[in-house]
Amino acid sequence: MAVCIAVIAKENYPLYIRSVPTENELKFHYTVHTSLDVVDEKISAMGKAMVDQRELYLGLLYPTEDYKVYLCNIAASPCSHTFLHRYGYVTNSKVKFVMVVDSSNTALRDNEIRSMFRKLHNSYTDIMCNPFYNPGDRIHSRAFDNMVNSMMMQVC
Repeated sequence: MAVCIAVIAKENYPLYIRSVPTENELKFHYTVHTSLDVVDEKISAMGKAMVDQRELYLGLLYPTEDYKVYLCNIAASPCSHTFLHRYGYVTNSKVKFVMVVDSSNTALRDNEIRSMFRKLHNSYTDIMCNPFYNPGDRIHSRAFDNMVNSMMMQVC
């Protein structure tokens, strides 16, 4: 189950961060921001090859004791002995999606994470197409919140 989903702007400030449980929100903010270093390393390692590449999914960034974080290009309380995985995804406009996943759910596969990022990217694209949304502003959308909530509860 995803315990944190974040959309990070090109300039590395948060456009949207949602975490469950909310008591650990500060910890998840820290986790997301530390995973941005790994995202930047992966992007720079790809270099020019990324421009030609259609794959935006960065894969598993790194596992940690507590939570797993997943990143994406384009935005129940775990016990203390769980491991978290961080995954990343980057859009063509350098907006980054990071997802932290509770690793106690072994049924969660890489292709499921990939499809969750695609859903997130599609929903972000819908927000960007809204004429009343100013690019770079924080995301305040009920539809986006509902989609993120469904993703967080989807794999429980």
